[in-house]
Amino acid sequence: MSISTQKILIVGGGSGMGLALARRCVEAGATVVIAGRSEDRLRQARETLGNPAGLEIAVVDIAREDQVAALFAEIGGLDHIVSTAADIEGAYRLLPDLDLKAAQRMVDSKLFGPLLLAKHGAPRLAASGSMSFVSGVAAYRPAARGSVVAAVNAALEGLVRALAVELAPIRVNAVSPGWVDTTIWARVAGDRKAETLAAMAGRLPVGRVGQPEDIADAILFLIGNGFTTGTTLHVEGGHRLV
Repeated sequence: MSISTQKILIVGGGSGMGLALARRCVEAGATVVIAGRSEDRLRQARETLGNPAGLEIAVVDIAREDQVAALFAEIGGLDHIVSTAADIEGAYRLLPDLDLKAAQRMVDSKLFGPLLLAKHGAPRLAASGSMSFVSGVAAYRPAARGSVVAAVNAALEGLVRALAVELAPIRVNAVSPGWVDTTIWARVAGDRKAETLAAMAGRLPVGRVGQPEDIADAILFLIGNGFTTGTTLHVEGGHRLV
């Protein structure tokens, strides 16, 4: 499927996997709206991509239903909706140190946010359109400190299957990344980011951790394949095998 004439909303498009996807889509000729909570980050992302004519920005907190509804009222019809957003600040903790408010922010950004995007975005989508969300390998290979992340990822995949049934023929899928080298690891591992990622690379069958472009390409597959829905596409370098 060519996306050159299509319009795609990417929530979380200001950095990491979302930014890599925005680059791929712009290069393919699509009209792209990158959305997120930080206008500065979105403007910086637009500059990073060369200020292309087909790229718009929209400031939104997808945990706020009024803001989500206003977003879709503003941008109008769409072909595809993608969310890579995840607020993990303070949520990646051992249970004695876990702050419930941080856990709730994680749930808001990665579960209720996609739910609101589906609620208000589905009426704006073409019947041949799709929604793609990002879960993660923690649902299958949880680690200490990752109970909230594991639970939210698993819940999101359940939501994807339910939405694929309820919103048909609109297709709804998830990508489940493994460890990907993004800025999020600076918050998870701090000064030990490089060491932590290198150790995982040595364990994985592919011999490396993921890059944002790996996940962007997987999402593009889900956008373009009209016979895939209710599916979780695992892009994790064989992490579930080790």
